[in-house]
Amino acid sequence: MKDFMDKDFLLSNDTAAKLYHTYAQPQPIIDYHCHLDPRDIAADTCFENLTRIWLNGDHYKWRAMRTNGIHERYCSGDASDKDKFMKWAETVPATVKNPLFHWTHLELSRYFGINKILNPQTAGAIYEEASEKLRTQEFSVRNLLRKMNVELVCTTDDPIDNLEFHKKIHDDGFEIKVVPAWRPDKAMSIENPAAYNIYLSKLEASLNSSIHNFYDMMEALKSRHQFFHDNGCRLSDHGLDTFYAEEYTEADIRFIFHKVREGKTPDAEQIAKFKSAMLYHLAVMDQEAGWVQQFHVGPMRNNNTGMFNSIGPDTGFDSIGDKPVAQSMSWFLDKLAFNNKLAKTILYNLNPADNEVYATMIGNFQDGTTPGKIQWGAAWWFLDQKPGMERHLETLSSLGLLSRFVGMLTDSRSFLSFPRHEYFRRTLCNMIGKDIENGEIPNDMDWIGNMVADICYRNARNYFNFWN
Repeated sequence: MKDFMDKDFLLSNDTAAKLYHTYAQPQPIIDYHCHLDPRDIAADTCFENLTRIWLNGDHYKWRAMRTNGIHERYCSGDASDKDKFMKWAETVPATVKNPLFHWTHLELSRYFGINKILNPQTAGAIYEEASEKLRTQEFSVRNLLRKMNVELVCTTDDPIDNLEFHKKIHDDGFEIKVVPAWRPDKAMSIENPAAYNIYLSKLEASLNSSIHNFYDMMEALKSRHQFFHDNGCRLSDHGLDTFYAEEYTEADIRFIFHKVREGKTPDAEQIAKFKSAMLYHLAVMDQEAGWVQQFHVGPMRNNNTGMFNSIGPDTGFDSIGDKPVAQSMSWFLDKLAFNNKLAKTILYNLNPADNEVYATMIGNFQDGTTPGKIQWGAAWWFLDQKPGMERHLETLSSLGLLSRFVGMLTDSRSFLSFPRHEYFRRTLCNMIGKDIENGEIPNDMDWIGNMVADICYRNARNYFNFWN
């Protein structure tokens, strides 16, 4: 019987262990999609305690705590930091077989050297030890990134952001590259005309110009796109419930935009047409700038109206959606490819029922110019756990080229989440190691080991244009 989370954690045979320890583990981390706040990196923040870096804003943990019968005041509410942590510690034993159980103990071990099981009996000592360390410069945000061998962090930023914190990080000469990613979701969200017009006023202010029509808005966004490019951005990201690829005319879009500017709510058909136009024009911008575009598709957001009204979005009340996606995704990509405007693209699905759809769709639009030009992105959000990653990797292997995969990301708001890369790497090595020991893959450590290193690091290093 193996000890819990020993050096060969998740590695079920000697070959898997050799692949991980020799080829995967030493690779630096390129975290090309996360939600870290760049102001903390700019300020080189030292967090006051473990709750503030670990629990604040972590909707994964909040969902588990609510399910465990913990009152909301210990999640998003006004309980003290220590009390919130103690309620999390009360919940951790109930998370066995949930990825939170592994993530929690990986993070305690890899950052703080704490190898105890977190529970109500150990919680007080763990909280004090970790919090004391966090208040020292050795555990500042920048040093946490160094500790995890991070080479690049790509944050998620709205087009109206002035990128002041990215500029400071760059001007400080921080050796870890921290770059913005362009996330224009709000520029597409015409469902709520009042909120949309407020957003356009902010877009106008960012450029000190007026937006009178759709083309004024696209010119404003193009100017912001160039501003992001000048500040190191080479990657966009879109959060979508499904793809949008409706037929539309210029007259349609002018009319819809004017209607929304007047504060009138568009109907469902108008929303679909407008988003189709926006998505296409934004994709063309990315291709012309030489960027990579990402599409995170499939969540059903803000299901609990009362909690949304009380504490807002991104607080743990989203789930997997089941909107049809195959036809609209094909039409969208095909239109771009037909017009020679299809950028490098990474597609992420949230509904596991769509795995084979995505894995086969990417093969339709490879054009021989770039290895793995169109990527099926890493198992995401609710699929970001051992079975989800295994299903993703096996499906990609069966229907595409695993060897060209650009690997893992954290998609996290926490500076303690980088062991998720380790979790992925161990899962990958275990899968390949089992196939080698079963005689399904040649036992050539140099060849297969280098493929593992490619997936963990080098493919991403070569795919993205951050170093150009």
